[in-house]
Amino acid sequence: MSSAAEPGGAIDPHEVLGVPPGTDEAAVTAAYRREAKRWHPDARGGGGHDRMALLNAAYARLRHDRPATAPRAPAPRPAPESLDGALRRTLGPELGATIAPSEEVVLVVPVAIWASPQALLAVTDRRLLWLLDDAPVHRVRELALRDVREVAVRPPRPWRRHAQLVVADRRGRRTTFGELPLLTARAIARRAAPPDDSTDRRVAD
Repeated sequence: MSSAAEPGGAIDPHEVLGVPPGTDEAAVTAAYRREAKRWHPDARGGGGHDRMALLNAAYARLRHDRPATAPRAPAPRPAPESLDGALRRTLGPELGATIAPSEEVVLVVPVAIWASPQALLAVTDRRLLWLLDDAPVHRVRELALRDVREVAVRPPRPWRRHAQLVVADRRGRRTTFGELPLLTARAIARRAAPPDDSTDRRVAD
């Protein structure tokens, strides 16, 4: 790849993602995910932060400039009446529809994960729920708190402005939630950590 710059010094998102102009949304998403797997800091032992930031910016720009072409999922069922109006609006229709009438929503916060640079995480009294903003189907993912094996907080660093929350389930699968304020990441870690885990063991350097 020669240069990712457009005339005038701007970044060419097509060059960054390795796709030609006019590429449809599904192919752009596939290219982003392929490059994100390659450059994600978790896969590079802490390297790749600058490249991931560039990939996220390029992907966000192409999605903003291109009208959605992927088929939309059926309209979700309404959120339960137990949610107040402000919380219902914060969750949005898709996350709100997954909340059970007896479920308590503790926190809702925007995050970034490798599969979606713009995601929304909801923490309830029984699970973590997150909405992948750019996925055409299966947009809401969840992890029951009883299935959490380990939680770690990665504080901000000079190369990383925000904290990261890393959650591992009982099958060993890890999900990293980025772009979090440190205090928020620690609050979620306290909520999600297994009962026998200690705060000191959960907070990673």
